[in-house]
Amino acid sequence: QVQLVESGGGSVQPGGSLRLSCAASGFTFSNYAMSWYRQSPGNGRELVATVGEISAIRNYADSVKGRFTISRDNAKNTVYLQMSNLKPEDTAVYYCCSASVCDDHSYWGQGTQVTVSS
Repeated sequence: QVQLVESGGGSVQPGGSLRLSCAASGFTFSNYAMSWYRQSPGNGRELVATVGEISAIRNYADSVKGRFTISRDNAKNTVYLQMSNLKPEDTAVYYCCSASVCDDHSYWGQGTQVTVSS
């Protein structure tokens, strides 16, 4: 049974940091690129960051470049999103998924809420 379980979300003030984790099971994690998406109320899901199978390739949305870092640990079947200098517009539910560009055929986690507010 495939599972992606996100954790690490929460509430933080502007300028703060959070580290999201996504633990994968039920598939060969190291064979898949992994991505983080986010969705805020009234908006569609937005691709935030992608990491290739061996971390050699990483891509970021322009809105998070220089502030967010995606990484993975294939030994732990986990992908991370380190978020720094958070802004109110980063407020969203963050999801991990099992591709560089995810769709309905990809594996998705249940999401973790990130709220940036003073």
